[in-house]
Amino acid sequence: MDDQGKWGQHGSRLLACRAAILLYLLYVAAAIAHHEHGARSVCGFAVLIAFAACWLAIPLPGSLNSPRRFWVVYGLLVALLVAELPFAHAQGFVLAVFITAPTVGRLGARAAPVVIALTIAALLVPVAIPSWHVSFAMAWDDVTPAAIPIVALLTFGIRRVLRDAQALAEARAELACLAAENERFRIARDLHDLLGHSLTTITVKAGLAARLGVAEHARATQEMTEVEALSRRTLGDVRATVASYRDVTLAGELASGRQLLRAAGITADLPSAVDNADPVHQELFGWVVREGITNIVRHSHAVSCAIRLSASSIEIEDDGVGGTAPAGNGLTGLRERVAAAGGVIDAGPLRPKGWRLQVSLSPGGPA
Repeated sequence: MDDQGKWGQHGSRLLACRAAILLYLLYVAAAIAHHEHGARSVCGFAVLIAFAACWLAIPLPGSLNSPRRFWVVYGLLVALLVAELPFAHAQGFVLAVFITAPTVGRLGARAAPVVIALTIAALLVPVAIPSWHVSFAMAWDDVTPAAIPIVALLTFGIRRVLRDAQALAEARAELACLAAENERFRIARDLHDLLGHSLTTITVKAGLAARLGVAEHARATQEMTEVEALSRRTLGDVRATVASYRDVTLAGELASGRQLLRAAGITADLPSAVDNADPVHQELFGWVVREGITNIVRHSHAVSCAIRLSASSIEIEDDGVGGTAPAGNGLTGLRERVAAAGGVIDAGPLRPKGWRLQVSLSPGGPA
C-alpha cells in the first residue's frame, strides 16, 4: 500500500478534525466585515462559504475518489483564495493555511515549493498592495506567514506517524498470517508423523493377527487388543496435536517401536534406557525414533535394526534394501525439526546394504 492508502485509513478522524478547524475562518469573516460593506461584503462572505464547502469536500489522500477530483477541488480552493483577497485583504491569506494541509497531505516532502510560495506570498503581497495599508513591519507581526510552514510541518509529522502506524499494522498482520501458516504446517507435519507411525503399526498388527488366525488364537486376540489400544491412543494424539499440547517422549517411542518391530518380525537392538541422552533433546530423539522405525517397517524389508543413543546424537541402522529413499513428508518434517534445534541430519544407504538415519545436536543446545 502506498502513502496515500496509509493516509486514507484514518480518513474519518481527519475529516472531523478539519471540520473543527473551520472555526478559524471566523478571523477571515471579521476581516471582511471590517473592510467591506453592502454587496461587496456579501460577495466576500459567499466566497468564504464556498471555500469552507470545498475544504470539506476535498478528497482525503488515499480515499476511493480519483486524484482528478482532488486536484479539481484543490484548484477551486486556490481560486477562492485569490478571489477572497480583495475582500479580506491580508487576512485572506489565512485561507492559505487551510490549503497547506491538503497540499502536504497529498504530496509529502514534494509540497515544500508550494509551502514556500504561500509563505512568501502571505508576507510580501500585503506590503506590495498600497491600498491595504500594510507596512513591512506589520507583515512580520502577522501570524499567518509563520502559521503556513508550522501547519506544513505538523501535517507532515502527522502524515509520517500515520504511515508508520499503518506499516506497523501491516507488519503485525503479516506476522499473524505467518504464525497461522506455521501452525498449519506444524499440525500437518505432526499428523503425518503420528498417523504414519500408528497406521503402519495397526496395519502390521492386523496382518499378523490375520496370519495367526485360529492356529494361535490367543496371540491373535492379543494383537487385536493392542490394535484397539493403539487406535485409541492415536485418536487422543490427533486431538492433542490440534490442541498443541501433545508430548512425544523418547522412552515411549522406543517402547512402541519395540512392539512394532516385533510384530513386523524384525529383530530389534534398542537401548534399554534413555538416561544417557540429554533431556533437552529427548523429545526430538523420540520423533527420530518414530520416523526411523516407521520407515523401516514400511520400506526396508529389513531383518534387523539397531538404535544407538548418546547424549547429543541418535543413530538408526537397518539391513534392508537401502537404495535411494524418496523425499517424503516424514523425512522432510524431521529435517525441519532437527534444523530448528540447531542440529544436522544424515540419511542415506549403507554398503553393501541397509540404511542409516543419524541426527547430531550440539550438547546443551536448544530444544
